[in-house]
Amino acid sequence: MFTGIVSDIGEIESLKPVAQGQLHRLRIGCRYDRATIADGASIACNGVCLTVVASGVEKGTTWFDVDAAAETLGMTTAKHWVVGTRLNLERALKIGDELGGHIVAGHADGVAKILSRENLPDMARFTLNTTRELARFIAPKGSITLDGVSLTVNTVEDTTFSVLIIPHTLKVTTLASWQADSEVNIEVDLMARYAARLTEMK
Repeated sequence: MFTGIVSDIGEIESLKPVAQGQLHRLRIGCRYDRATIADGASIACNGVCLTVVASGVEKGTTWFDVDAAAETLGMTTAKHWVVGTRLNLERALKIGDELGGHIVAGHADGVAKILSRENLPDMARFTLNTTRELARFIAPKGSITLDGVSLTVNTVEDTTFSVLIIPHTLKVTTLASWQADSEVNIEVDLMARYAARLTEMK
């Protein structure tokens, strides 16, 4: 489990298709202490929970390898990742950690498309569109995870919604680079999903 609070920005150093293209082996450089990364650990990369299969240090920079499987490549923006792509990283939540965002599974539900970007003094407002299936879980003032970042929804109209990004978030995540027509990973709020399921079963 995660909280949607980014703790580092990593960069893809290499990407190798394996298993007839059904699996991509990624090497991601980061600032984490190598000693704290164990094989089998979970790290959310742009909101996608991936399992560490190897790690090390090269030229003073920590790196870790993860595998992105066919489903991940098909459902998320991972299919567009290339060498040099910067990723929001978050380590898995440990008992006793501060829950600063909201409960995030790291299982991206799909993608949302950025329709527009409005630059404000030190801030930015983004309007996005997603599928009708996912839009039913999005509510004004509710929580949402976009590219691994816990955000509060501002407005919702049909399948379109908006978020306002504060200066701190723009500084410590990749969201400052977002532009119109880009796609981002989306994970809807778990509580909203469970509430909708309970309503459907009545």
